[in-house]
Amino acid sequence: MQDNSASILLIDDHPLLRKGVKQLIEMNPNMKVVAEACNAIDGVKQAVEHEPDLILLDLNMPEINGIETLKMLREEEVSSRIIVFTVSDNEEDVVAALKAGADGYLLKDMEPEDLLTSLEQAASGTLVISPRLTTLLAQALQSNKRSDKVDTSSLTPREKQIIKLIANGMANKVIARKLNITEGTVKVHVKHLLKKLRLRSRVEVAVWAVQEGLN
Repeated sequence: MQDNSASILLIDDHPLLRKGVKQLIEMNPNMKVVAEACNAIDGVKQAVEHEPDLILLDLNMPEINGIETLKMLREEEVSSRIIVFTVSDNEEDVVAALKAGADGYLLKDMEPEDLLTSLEQAASGTLVISPRLTTLLAQALQSNKRSDKVDTSSLTPREKQIIKLIANGMANKVIARKLNITEGTVKVHVKHLLKKLRLRSRVEVAVWAVQEGLN
């Protein structure tokens, strides 16, 4: 029987927190923890090995922090949806995480039920952000709105299609199925898109698409 539950990798240097989150996730039959790591190096190794649907990543880790870990994961072309899970509600941390390629930003003080709901939403392709951070993020993105215009005529019809799907929060795997192409092809398109648009993450693509009315 095919297992359709969302696979999750936990990267956090606190064993107690990992244990608690794992027990919580195991209460939901639609999700399972497939691996754990206590530091960035091991986390990247586990991500490449297991290719989980979701990675729950701590921000404040010793030696290599969450933002650097996030960059390392994206450099390794890990296509998992990466959710930063932290105590920090600092605007700079939120924006830095999303710019580095995070697919969500959740606070550790959230209710357990809310965390499970957010993880399910993230697994289905939705961008998840703790409610009290959404206003702060909107303001930050508005103040960072680009003044230079990108020539959208340089985008191919396929690229425009993919932008719309990214703006709708879809993961590479889902986009590949929808367009009947391989996940590798989607990755190549996304890489070209980021270069053309001079953007650094899928979240920035989604925000840009909304601003340009392409969503």
